[in-house]
This record gives sequence, structure tokens and C-alpha cells, in this order.
Amino acid sequence: MGTPRDGLLTMDQIEAMRAFVAVAKENSFTGAAGRLGKSTKLVSNHVAALERRLAAQLFHRTTRSVTLTDLGTAYLERCRPLLDQFDELDDLVQDRHRALSGPIRITAPTGFGSAWLVQALAPFQTEHPAIEIDLHLTDKRVALVEEGFDLGVRIGILRDSTLRVRKLADMPLVVCAAPSYLETHGRPAHPQSLASHNCLINGDRQGPETWHFMREGEALSVRVTGNFTANMPAAVAAMAIGGLGIACSPRYAVEPALADGRLEALFEDSNAMDFGVYALYPPNRHLTARMRALIDHLAAYFGSRSSAWERRQS
Repeated sequence: MGTPRDGLLTMDQIEAMRAFVAVAKENSFTGAAGRLGKSTKLVSNHVAALERRLAAQLFHRTTRSVTLTDLGTAYLERCRPLLDQFDELDDLVQDRHRALSGPIRITAPTGFGSAWLVQALAPFQTEHPAIEIDLHLTDKRVALVEEGFDLGVRIGILRDSTLRVRKLADMPLVVCAAPSYLETHGRPAHPQSLASHNCLINGDRQGPETWHFMREGEALSVRVTGNFTANMPAAVAAMAIGGLGIACSPRYAVEPALADGRLEALFEDSNAMDFGVYALYPPNRHLTARMRALIDHLAAYFGSRSSAWERRQS
């Protein structure tokens, strides 16, 4: 695989880069071959030719594993956006914007992803069946660039990050309790009254034992305590439904229980501070047409749902 005199990449070099990215994603030449629909030998030859041209080793190879070298990791970060731009150019030249295709690797929180994100993705994938969505649900903090994700969907207040961000929607926080809890312990009339109640703590939030409200245009913070802490809103919601305490939960986690009466919203005149729903993606990643289409779709989908949530709050 020679080096072109004019500095432009040849098709062989592009295919070698695609093979390299696939091997890095699969940690396997065999897995990469299956992903690309090529033979393992051809994928191996592509990567070997790329390493010869670069005069550098991109992978550590053993009989059991294939892992990136430090140089391979750095090359991967620059290789992906180049391939995205080639795909974008193909889409433009071939007028394929009506039949978007290619992979999108997404990470999202387990509860929100399984309950709501999949509902948003379903109509998008129906409209664009050639797009291959690879959704990873986890409640651990994921490093998008290092772990090879194209898009992250996150709920809450974002920490400082070098990632590019687009807010998809507001996510109301709802303070709520089961009718059985309110019958036994009384209904708090004011957010300050929460200090004498058993409050269920979402440990995944920053400052989980301080709940924030807006009351008559003024910010109000209340220190709460309780005998149950969990790192997932669904677990907190389940305990609240069981009558074990008062929860401050993202609306998506308690929406069904509020609708059927298993939970009752508190403090109608004091709105809890909202979270946000965000799309995050690497700062150096060129947005392909399929990525832009997905982010636009998610913004429209959750934006309309956010309006409905706000109407229910009022």
C-alpha cells in the first residue's frame, strides 16, 4: 500500500483504516472480520499494511487478546473522525440523506434508557432501518472517547466536561409519596417540613441530601435525611411506591405511578429544581448525517414530552 504523492488517501488506505477501527472496537481480528463482512486474513493484511506504512505498531497481539498500543490509541482518536467525514462525503455525493446508514454506538443510564430512550429510538430506526444502533445501558460514568461511543444520553446536572453538549429537554423533578405513607405520617405542607420525614435518597446525584425548590420565585434548599439510599431513580421510586418514604425523583421514573395513583405529587406551589436530558458527543468528532438526524430526532421527541410533563406539573 503506497503513499500517494499528492498527500491524498487512497481507497486501500481508507479500507485499512476501517479495518483498524473495527479491530480496535472488537478487540479481535475475527470479530472485526465479521463486522466488516470480510475474511480475517484480509482484515489482518489491511492492519499489517497500515502499520508498515506508519512504521509503527498499533496493536499488542497475543494468542488470547488484541489491545491497542499507546500510539494505536492516539491514532484511533484521529482515525474515527476522518472516516466519519468520508462517510459524510459519500452521503452527500450519492444523495443518500433519505436512506441514512451506518453504525451509531450509544450509552445511556439503565432506567431512562430502558424505559424511555428505546421508545424514542424505535420510530427513528423504523424510518432509517439501515442505521445500526448499538445501545449500551449502564449506571456507571462512561468515558465516551476512550470507550468508543458516538453519543451519550445523560440525565441531571452536567459536570464540567470537554464533550460537546446539546440539551434535549428539561426533566422535572417530582417530590412524591404513596397514599399509605401520607395517611400514616401526614402530608408535609411546606418543603421545610421534609426535615421531619423519612426521605429516600438518590445517591447518584450531586449533594443528594439537599433538595432544591423554587417557591414564589425564590430559591429554597432543604436538608433531608432518610434510612434508604440508592444510586438509581427506579429503586428510590419503588421504595416510595411501597410507602416507605418521600422521594424526589426525575419525572420519567415516577410517571406511571403518578398516573395510576400509586404516588401523589407534593408541593404544587413549590417546584423542585429541574434536571436536563442531554446528548453528549466527542468534541473532535465530525457529526455525520446520521448522527445529526438522530440528535435532532431525540430533541424533538423529548422536547414534546417535556412540554407534556410541564403541563402536568402546572
